[in-house]
Amino acid sequence: MPKYVLIGAYCPDVLAKRAPYREAHLERLARLKAEGKVLTIGPTRDLTRVFGIYETDSETEARTLVEADPYWQHQIWTSYEIYEWIQAF
Repeated sequence: MPKYVLIGAYCPDVLAKRAPYREAHLERLARLKAEGKVLTIGPTRDLTRVFGIYETDSETEARTLVEADPYWQHQIWTSYEIYEWIQAF
């Protein structure tokens, strides 16, 4: 199954703004990980970017998963790009 890399940006003042949505965000990601659709995801240390790897049937499905996330829906993630990734090893 293809893998897709997510690279996105966080809003300013992310720690305060994400608080109301954090639990729903993390629960959803745990469910997607259990389903094998998210391999890993997390912020950069400076909390300006998010990086993740999705394993889905298509880029469209990966984008749908990103856009259904509470962080996207509430503008905690302000932009993102998806790239199909070829895992060398």
